[in-house]
Amino acid sequence: MATLFAPIFDIPAQLQTLTNLADARIGAKIMECSDDFFAEAKRMLQFEAPIFVEDKFDDNGKWMDGWETRRKRHSGYDWAIVQLGVAGRIQAFDIDTTFFTGNYPASASVEACYAPDGDLSQAEWVSLLDNSVLGPSQHHVFAAKSQQLFSHVRLNIFPDGGVARFKAYGTVEVQLQDVEQTIDLLALENGGRVIAYSDAHFGHPRNLINPGRGINMGDGWETKRRRAPGFDWCILALGQSGSIEKIDIDTAHFKGNYPAQVSIQAVYIEDATDPQLIPQSMFWPFLLEAQDMQMDHIHTFLSEILEHEKISHIRVNMIPDGGISRIRLWGKIAG
Repeated sequence: MATLFAPIFDIPAQLQTLTNLADARIGAKIMECSDDFFAEAKRMLQFEAPIFVEDKFDDNGKWMDGWETRRKRHSGYDWAIVQLGVAGRIQAFDIDTTFFTGNYPASASVEACYAPDGDLSQAEWVSLLDNSVLGPSQHHVFAAKSQQLFSHVRLNIFPDGGVARFKAYGTVEVQLQDVEQTIDLLALENGGRVIAYSDAHFGHPRNLINPGRGINMGDGWETKRRRAPGFDWCILALGQSGSIEKIDIDTAHFKGNYPAQVSIQAVYIEDATDPQLIPQSMFWPFLLEAQDMQMDHIHTFLSEILEHEKISHIRVNMIPDGGISRIRLWGKIAG
C-alpha cells in the first residue's frame, strides 16, 4: 500500500509569526457542514501535512486526507462552519488542495462571525474572501478583507469537491473571565509566537509552544550539532505580557541530544519591531540563569526565577545545541 507524503510547504514569511486559529490542536472544530460523504470535514483542520494512500478505500469510495463532498447534481454549493480554537483577528487563509487533482473545488470563499457563546442563529457573517479560483493539488494563500475579532469561519466551496487542509492565520485575542487566573502566557493557544532563531535543522521552535507534551523527538525544537563556538537561541513573544511564577522546560524524547544547559533572558517592550529585537536580545537581563538539563524530563523552576515586574518577550538559549520539547511560562496577565 503506497503512501505519498505532501512536500514541505514553506509558509510565507509574513505568516510565520502568526497563529493558525483553525488548528485542531488548540481546539478548532467543525460545527456543521453541508456534506462530507467522501471524507470528514474535521480532517482538514489537522496540523499534520496531508498524505495520499494509493490503495486505501472505505465504504463510500477512495479515502482522502481532507474534507471531500459528493458530486453535486443540483444547484448550490457546499460549506463547512469552523469554530476557531481561539477567537482572534484573521490576516490570511491557506486553502490547500494537495492530492485533490480531479476532485478539487472550482473556487472558494470565506465568511466569519463573532459568536463567543457559540450561538450562530443571530450571527452577522462578514465576507473575508470573495469567491476565488482554486487549482489542483496546491496551496492557495489569500489575504483576509477584514481584521475584526472573529470566533467562527465558514468555508464555502463551489460547487463541491475536496480540500486537504484549511488554515486561518491571525493573532489570538484571549478572553479571560478571571484576570487573576494563572495561565501559560507563552502557549500557542494564548497567542505565543516565534520571532527568530539561530537554527531549526531538525525541528522548528514553534513546537515549543504547542499544546500538550511532545509526541516524539520531531515534535520539538532541535538544532544541528554545533561545530563552532557559541550556542543556539530563539526569540519568542508572549501572547500576553505578564509576571512569571513558574517555568517548565521539557526535554521529552530528547535522550542523547538534550542541551547541557538552558537559560532564558526576558524583557518588557512595547514598540520594537521584530527585526529590532534580534540584536537587542543579546543584552536582555536573565529571567532564568543557565540551568543543567536532563534527558526526557520536565524541569520545573520556581525559586530560580529572577524578578521581573512583567515581560513581553523571551530569548531561550540552548547551550550549546540539542533539543527541547516544550517551554511553559506560568503567570498572570499584567494589569
